[in-house]
Amino acid sequence: MAAWLLWLIAAGVLAIAEALAPLEFVLTMFAGGALAADIAGAVGAALVIQVVVFAVASIALLALVRPALRRHMLAAAPHTKTGIEGLIGKEAVVLEPVDGRSGRVKIGGDTWSATSYDGATTLDVGSTVKVMEINGATAVVWGDM
Repeated sequence: MAAWLLWLIAAGVLAIAEALAPLEFVLTMFAGGALAADIAGAVGAALVIQVVVFAVASIALLALVRPALRRHMLAAAPHTKTGIEGLIGKEAVVLEPVDGRSGRVKIGGDTWSATSYDGATTLDVGSTVKVMEINGATAVVWGDM
């Protein structure tokens, strides 16, 4: 089998393996090195030259392209709010009257103790409120919705 075909197969295997791995891009850079060696083999370079091309191209891609690619991909990924951070801004339904000291609301499928945001307003049962913050195990809610 021709060496250039082996390099092409290696590049494909590395690219597939990268697709199954987290966003680290190491295998992608080696796949790029294998493609460079594939081109060298296709134009008739000796096997030693192909291996050198693979090594140099892989190292160059790892050093120059991978950091920029990771920065770009990580910056483009949306920040997913989880836990308490994910509750802020959500709508809730008042289960027990909410005032500045106590009350209960349902946020999603969970029941939370709650207080009103301004501390003076009383929010009636059944009204829809917005979660402004979480203070310990208490949702601080606002009722002008």
